[in-house]
Amino acid sequence: MTPSNNSSFQQASEATSFLKDCLPDPLKVPRVAIVCGSGLGGLASTIQDLPRVEFDYASIPYFPSLTVAGHAGKLVFGMLEGQVPVVLMVGRAHYYEGHSIDEVTFPIRVFKLLGIDTIILTNAAGGLNPEYMVGDIVLLNDHIFLAGLAGIHPLRGPNVEEFGLRFPPLSDAYDLELRRHTHEAWAKGVKTDRKLHEGIYAFVGGPSYETRAECRMLRQLGADLVGMSTVPEIVVARHCGIRVLALSLVTNKAVLSPIPRGDDQVLLGKDVGELEAILQEGKANHEEVLEAGRSAAIEMQVGPILDQSLRAHSDQI
Repeated sequence: MTPSNNSSFQQASEATSFLKDCLPDPLKVPRVAIVCGSGLGGLASTIQDLPRVEFDYASIPYFPSLTVAGHAGKLVFGMLEGQVPVVLMVGRAHYYEGHSIDEVTFPIRVFKLLGIDTIILTNAAGGLNPEYMVGDIVLLNDHIFLAGLAGIHPLRGPNVEEFGLRFPPLSDAYDLELRRHTHEAWAKGVKTDRKLHEGIYAFVGGPSYETRAECRMLRQLGADLVGMSTVPEIVVARHCGIRVLALSLVTNKAVLSPIPRGDDQVLLGKDVGELEAILQEGKANHEEVLEAGRSAAIEMQVGPILDQSLRAHSDQI
């Protein structure tokens, strides 16, 4: 059943009641939610100690189903470092799968009713900033939501007062204290060749990857990254008053150079194979995105990028 704005509070309440009825007391009120993006489902292995409880999305009332490889579709409840009760969302629904924007963001409203006050969102993204290399991690500090500006917005329709105000500001969407703690944790404890940046993420609808002209446009608008998720979730999280920390894994470098003209003199004498090779240069591939995500998840789960940033402010969340 598709959640609508008019009934989203009732439906989120029903899903929340279902989860709480099945959870042991230590996990009934998780403090942090972590959303695992493409290929990053391995982060769930950070939750190893008991109690640990898993739910397939299909078992939870009104939760959206997933159709994309690399997204398992389950909630994992447990204790992070034996101290902080958390819930991991292993896989997310995407607008391009055919879900409404309300369905895509429905789990965030459930998190609000569960008692979550901090959410960490991860994703795989294409790097628009030429300084970013495949494998780098980027802390988001702002976004460009072209679909939202055009009206495809998760808060469109009657406002649900139980969740938040009619006109929530987003100039402070990306929590500065959480970003500071993450930088400190990275500097102190992450043993990796990966670099940590801060940047701006542009949301696109997908599922096709962007053209060269679209990548140049987004770069000229100020975007450092481009991807097909996360921003609608952040909008709803901030509407609900949830603190946000978002990280992108650069899984491919977007192609910014113009496509060769058919009458370019450098093409003269080249055979079909050589011409195809020119077009293939830098082309995005979903399987490569997943593999880059799996590789990063291994380092992220054993390193402190999540654990230390949470422990650094565990007395505040």
